[in-house]
Amino acid sequence: MAQQHSPDETPVPQPPEPVTAAGAAARCNIAASLPRLAAQAPERIAMRCPGKRGGDGLAGYDSVLSYRDLDARSDAIAAGLARHGVGRGTRTVVMVRPSPEFFLLMFALFKAGAVPVLVDPGIDRRALKQCLDEARAEAFIGIPLAQFARVLLGWARSARVRITTGRRGWLADATLAGVEADGRDAAAEFELADTGPDEVAAILFTSGSTGVPKGVVYRHRHFVAQIDMLREAFGIRAGGVDLPTFPPFALFDPALGLTSVIPDMDPTRPAQADPRRLHDAIARFGVDQLFGSPALMKVLADFGAPLPTLKRVTSAGAPVPAAVVAKMRTLLPVDAQFWTPYGATECLPVAVIEGRELEATRTATESGAGTCVGRPVAPNEVRIIGIRDDAIEDWSQADVLPAGEVGEITVAGPTATDSYFNRDAQTRLAKIREVRVDGGSRIVHRMGDVGYFDAQGRLWFCGRKSHRVETAAGPLYTEQVEPVFNTHPQVRRTALVGVGPSGAQRPVLCVELADGVPKREWPAVERALRAIAAAHPHCAGVGRFLRHPGFPVDIRHNAKIGREKLALWAERQA
Repeated sequence: MAQQHSPDETPVPQPPEPVTAAGAAARCNIAASLPRLAAQAPERIAMRCPGKRGGDGLAGYDSVLSYRDLDARSDAIAAGLARHGVGRGTRTVVMVRPSPEFFLLMFALFKAGAVPVLVDPGIDRRALKQCLDEARAEAFIGIPLAQFARVLLGWARSARVRITTGRRGWLADATLAGVEADGRDAAAEFELADTGPDEVAAILFTSGSTGVPKGVVYRHRHFVAQIDMLREAFGIRAGGVDLPTFPPFALFDPALGLTSVIPDMDPTRPAQADPRRLHDAIARFGVDQLFGSPALMKVLADFGAPLPTLKRVTSAGAPVPAAVVAKMRTLLPVDAQFWTPYGATECLPVAVIEGRELEATRTATESGAGTCVGRPVAPNEVRIIGIRDDAIEDWSQADVLPAGEVGEITVAGPTATDSYFNRDAQTRLAKIREVRVDGGSRIVHRMGDVGYFDAQGRLWFCGRKSHRVETAAGPLYTEQVEPVFNTHPQVRRTALVGVGPSGAQRPVLCVELADGVPKREWPAVERALRAIAAAHPHCAGVGRFLRHPGFPVDIRHNAKIGREKLALWAERQA
C-alpha cells in the first residue's frame, strides 16, 4: 500500500519502489507516461530549448531532448538523487531556469516520488523567504545565483542537501551533472516510484497577487486529473508542437505526447518578451499550440504579424482584454481556436470559453455584466454561494444561490486541492467539507472570486471577493465596474477601490491614462467618466476619480493590479 502523509508531517525519504516498465503507465504519477512514450516513439522530440543567440538576435535551439533522452536521463538523475538522500517524500526547492536541466530534474523528482517545491520567482523577496521557510525543505536545487542568495539571505535553512546546476564550489554539496553521472550506472534498473493517488506530489506557491503566497498541496491524483481534463477540454492529441511560455505548463506536454518548444524569453516578464523571437520559434518548428499570459498575448497582438501555423491558443492567469482577443483572432487562421480557461493554482481548469463566444459577450461586459468565463469543465461541479468572509466548515452551512445572483464561486472536482502547506487558517477559509448522498465526502474549494451563472449556464466573473467595495448602498464589484470605464479611448485601465470602513466605503476609481495621453487631458477625461457613471447602474455609486501615473501590477501577468496599494494611495489623496 502506498505510503501517505499529512501535508504538515515530515515524511521519511524512501527509495523508489520498483515496478515493471509495463506497469509504469498505471502509476498515479505525472511522469508515468514517459516510459511508455519512450518505448512507443523514442526518437520523437520531447523538448527543444533555446541556446546562444546569433548575430540576428535569434536563439539557436541546439538543446534537444527526445522522449528516450528525457526518460533515460531523468531515470539517471532520480537514481543519483537517491544516492544523495533525495527520495520519496523529500521536499525539494527547485530554483532552476527553464532549460533542459529544469525539465530533467522535475521529471526525476516526480519519478522518485520526491516533492518539488516551486515558488514564483517574480514575488517580493521577503515573501519568497517566508515561502521557503514555510516549506521546510529538506533539499535545495538551484542555479549558482540561487545558491548564493540562499546563503546570503538565509533561504531554506532546513535544507540538508544542496545541489547546484553550475560548478560545485562551497555553496553546494554536489552538481546536477555529478548527480546524473552518479546515477547513470543504476538508471537501467531504476523504476518509477509506486506513488499513490493521495501522496503529496508537489507544493506550488500561488503568485500572492492578493496577499502572501500560499503553498498549494498537490497530490498525484490532482496532476493526473489535470492532464485528462485539459486533454478533453481542448481536444489535445499527441504529436502536436507546443510553445508554453509559462515553464510549469511545459511539464504537461510530455504527458500529453506533445513536443515543447521553450521560448527565448524571461517567463517572469512576459510583457517584455521579444515578439520576433517568439515568431521565429513558432515558424521554425511549426508550432501549432501556444500557451501564454494575457500580457504575452498583448505583445503578439501589438506586433501584428500573422500566426499561420497555430491551431490552438490558450491564455490564462488573468482576464484577457476583449480587444486583445479580437486582434489575436485576426492573426490566427480562420479555424484556429483561442481559449481562455478560468481557474487558479488551487483548482485548474474550472471553466473554459472560446474566443468567438467571448467576443459575442463583449458588449455585455462593457455594460457592466462582468466577464464571461464560459461553462464548467466536466466533471467539475461549480456552485455560487452567499458571500461571507469567515470559514465554512460544512457545506450544509453554505447558502447556495440561484442563477443570476452574484456570490462566491465554489468548485468541487478532481483537481480541487484540499489544503495549503503549513497554513491551517487559510485552509479553513478556502475549503469546505461536503458529505455526499452516498456517504462519502469531498472538498469544495472557495475560489475567492465572485460571479454568477446566466440563464444559459455560463459562468460570469465579477472580480475578487477581497476587492469588492462595500458601500452603504450595497456592494460594487471590480469586473462589473472597470470594463465600463475602460471603453474610454484615452483610458488604458481603471481600478475600483474602497476608502473607509466596510459597509460605508466610498468607491474611488483610479485611472491610468493611455500611452501618449498628456496629463492636461485629465479634466476632460474625468468629465467623460462621470457621464459614463451616470449612465450605468453598476457604476452609479462611483463619485470620485483619481488619475494615477502607473498602476502597481505583478510582473508575471502584468494584469493583476495591486488594488490594496492603490486603496492606500487613494486614501492619502483625500
